[in-house]
Amino acid sequence: METIIRKLPDRTSGFRPDWRFWCITVAAIVAMAATAALGRWQLSRAAQKEAWQASVEARQAQPAVAPATLAALPSAPPATVPGDADPLVHRAAVLQGRWLARYTVFLDNRQMQGRPGFFVLTPLQLTAPGTEGAVVLVQRGWVPRDFLDRTQLPDVPSPAGEVEVRGRVALPPSRLYDLGQAGAAAGAEGSSRIRQNLDMAAYRAETGLARLAPLTVLQTGGPEGTLQRDWPVIDAGVAKHYGYAFQWFGLCALVAILYVWFQIVRRFLRPGRQPSP
Repeated sequence: METIIRKLPDRTSGFRPDWRFWCITVAAIVAMAATAALGRWQLSRAAQKEAWQASVEARQAQPAVAPATLAALPSAPPATVPGDADPLVHRAAVLQGRWLARYTVFLDNRQMQGRPGFFVLTPLQLTAPGTEGAVVLVQRGWVPRDFLDRTQLPDVPSPAGEVEVRGRVALPPSRLYDLGQAGAAAGAEGSSRIRQNLDMAAYRAETGLARLAPLTVLQTGGPEGTLQRDWPVIDAGVAKHYGYAFQWFGLCALVAILYVWFQIVRRFLRPGRQPSP
């Protein structure tokens, strides 16, 4: 029996890396390095947010801030308004005082549960010992807007006499893009209390409340008449950063797999060329 021994073709013989191979290699390395770096950056952002969330939860677990502590805060100008890192922010607060209802303001274009309306803010003059003359602005809740007449103010009762307010220390309400319509409407009857944003320094000068604290109190508890207090839950959004990191690392792995397949493995799987007869 005649034995025929065939020599297997060398599928790698004759392979010489050309400029296209090196361009693809460099592009793949750059893409993998960039996506891996972005993934690591998202992980670092997640770690920062976790630390911030832990700090917030630790503050929430602390005892309520004494009214005298808020009363002792200096009236800061806008450039030095305390930030979210202030140790008092997010802590519980229990205040006793009297509403200064005539200085109530309504912040327009504020939403709660997807509905447009007003945030209601009323200053509270503290009455606890050691707080005489001090005032804290209270974010009392949200009320719906009159869609037929947007300048019509809802009825928000402010009980006379001393009241107790429970909530948590918060920064002043966030600023929205101001088109300037609030200033134009300020001269209309009943509309000067409707504002797009609230500048604490200007409000302090306007009302003459010299001892207005730079921080506010976000009143908590159930609904009170038309006032709703379904405030958003404090969430640092850590899961979002982990999701982004997974996407970037997945893209990095995809680039590596495609490069190995098309630039290396496929060359070995490609059938050898047979010489012409």
